[in-house]
Amino acid sequence: MENSDQTKVVLLACGSYNPITNIHLRMFELARDHLEDTGNYRVFKGIISPVGDGYKKKGLIEAAHRIEMAKLATESSNWVRVDPWEGQQAEWVETVKVLRHHYEELLAAERNKDEVDTVKVGKKRRHEDSDGWAHSHCGKTGMTQLKLLCGADVLESFSVPNLWKPEDITEIVGRYGLVCITRAGSDAWKFVHQSDILWRHRKNIHLVKEWVTNEISATHVRRALRRGQSVRYLLPDPVVQYIQEQGLYSADSEEKNADVVLAPLQKYSKGCN
Repeated sequence: MENSDQTKVVLLACGSYNPITNIHLRMFELARDHLEDTGNYRVFKGIISPVGDGYKKKGLIEAAHRIEMAKLATESSNWVRVDPWEGQQAEWVETVKVLRHHYEELLAAERNKDEVDTVKVGKKRRHEDSDGWAHSHCGKTGMTQLKLLCGADVLESFSVPNLWKPEDITEIVGRYGLVCITRAGSDAWKFVHQSDILWRHRKNIHLVKEWVTNEISATHVRRALRRGQSVRYLLPDPVVQYIQEQGLYSADSEEKNADVVLAPLQKYSKGCN
């Protein structure tokens, strides 16, 4: 039974998904269990957002393939879906802008619900403040939160020079919040402690320990595929079938963008010596 005192949560996971693996899907289940076990949250939706081709990561195959594989992987889920918006953009989109986009969609959906409720019960529609945040989202009871779901590698990457803008990190953890799945051998709290920004917003960071460790890596999967080795049980079966049918992941595809600087490094290091 739904508790009206619980905060509703949508989890958003951005990434390459090159290809999507069972661990990517497992992260959503772990995050939902962790948040709901606190008794304070109800996770009702998960969103997978594959990065666009403009990210320029080495070995990154076309977004259309990665989006399709993610859709195939989530066919059996009743709460995780794939959103193609980010992957369809011609240029790389910063993670904070992806969060803003999906939060605006959440607000629009709630506005529509409010309008329907107003017609039904004659209640006055709730106002918004000047910053675009609905007042109903500012308190604890009944608000909907959008949180970024990530692995410990993302938390660690916040300290990489020119990979993230400090103001973007502040907005991500301060306005939205993080749910971070920790991996074996990684001290996630160390990264939080070493960063003034993360420490300031540590109450918005949920660190989730995966006790059943499984180090499936998309890089290792691509290597196995290049060598003609089986990747069954590492990826959902429909994804394995799609890769075989499309002939994805070869020595040539792994060299894509090999001589290109990653998009954020290009953008944030301009003018820096």
